[in-house]
Amino acid sequence: MRDVAVVAYERSPGKAADREVDMAEILLPVMRRALTAAGITRDRVDFWASGSHDFFEGRTFAYIDSLDAVGAWPPISESHVEMDAAWALHEAWTWLQLGEGEVAVVYGIGRAALPSDLDQVMAAQLDPYFLAPLRPHRDAAAGLQAAALLAAGALAEKQLAEVVARSLAAAVEEPGAQVSGVVTVEELLAAPYVASPLRAHDCGPAGDAAAVLVLAAGDTARALAERPAWLRGIDHRMDTHYLGARDLTTCDTVTRAAATAAEFAGFGAADVDIAELHTEYSYQEPFLAAALGLGATPVNPGGGPLTGRPATATGLIRIGEAAAHILRGRAGRTLAHATNGPALQQNMICLLEGDR
Repeated sequence: MRDVAVVAYERSPGKAADREVDMAEILLPVMRRALTAAGITRDRVDFWASGSHDFFEGRTFAYIDSLDAVGAWPPISESHVEMDAAWALHEAWTWLQLGEGEVAVVYGIGRAALPSDLDQVMAAQLDPYFLAPLRPHRDAAAGLQAAALLAAGALAEKQLAEVVARSLAAAVEEPGAQVSGVVTVEELLAAPYVASPLRAHDCGPAGDAAAVLVLAAGDTARALAERPAWLRGIDHRMDTHYLGARDLTTCDTVTRAAATAAEFAGFGAADVDIAELHTEYSYQEPFLAAALGLGATPVNPGGGPLTGRPATATGLIRIGEAAAHILRGRAGRTLAHATNGPALQQNMICLLEGDR
C-alpha cells in the first residue's frame, strides 16, 4: 500500500442558496486557495474527483458546470460520484494506490438549499415500490430512527438537546456555521416537534458550500506539506435502502467499516485525539460515538453539520476538518466519518495520522 495524505484543505462558508451564482462561482475561490496552500498549479494535478447531486440542480450532468473552475483543457483525468464527495475521496485514494499518479484533487459542492422543495428530491433515494410513493419529508426517516433509539432506552430527548446546545455554542465563531447565537437546553426542549422526537434544531440547516482537498502520495506529500495528514485506514459499508428490512437501533455498517479501517491503520477509533462525525441530526452523535467506542474523545469541536449541512459536501468536509487538525498541529490522530442515504444507510470511516 502506498502512503497517501491530505496536504491541503479549504472550504467555503455555509450559506443559503443564491440562484444567481452557479457551481463554478462557488467552487473557484475555494479551489484556488487549496492549490495555493499545497503550493501547486493545476497542471501538477494528475486526477480530479468530485461529488454533487444533479437532483438538486434539477437537470442532468449539472456537475459539468464545476469543470469551469477546474479547467478541462488540456484534457484531464476526471471522475464524478452522484453522492457525497467523501466517496469521491475514496475513489481518488484508490486511484493513487494504483500508482497512476502522485497528486489528486477532490472537491464537493453542496446545493442543498437550491431546490424549492427538497423533500421531493430526498424521497427518490428510498425504496421505489413502498416508501418513495409516500413522499416522506426528508427528516421523517431520521425521526423514525431517533424514535426507535429512544424507545429502546439508548437515548433521551434531553441528551439530544445537550448535543445541540454544545454544537451551537462551539460554532458561533466558525466561518462555515449558519448560527447566530447560543440557546439553553431548556429552551431547546420547549420547541415544537418536526418529526418526533426531532425538533427543528435537531436537524442541521440545509445550505450551499464547496470543499476541496488535495491528496498526494509518498515523498510528494512530504514535499507539499510540512505535516501531512496520512490516510492510514479507510473503508465504507452499505445497508439496504428499505428501512423495513433494517434494525434502526444498530449501525453495523459503521462498526464494520471502523474495524476494517483500524486493521489497515494499526490503530482504532479509541486511539484518536479528535473525531469529526457526519451528524446531520442530533441523535446521530451519541449513537455513532457509542458504536465507535469514542468515550471522552472530543467530537465535532467546531459544531459539525448541526450548524450547516451542504448536501454532497458535508461528509467530505468532515474528512477535511479531521485532516486540518493534523495539518495545523492540533492532533496526532483523528477519525472522520461520512454518511449517505436515509438513516445512516451508507457509512465511511477514515483514520488519519500525522508524522510523529
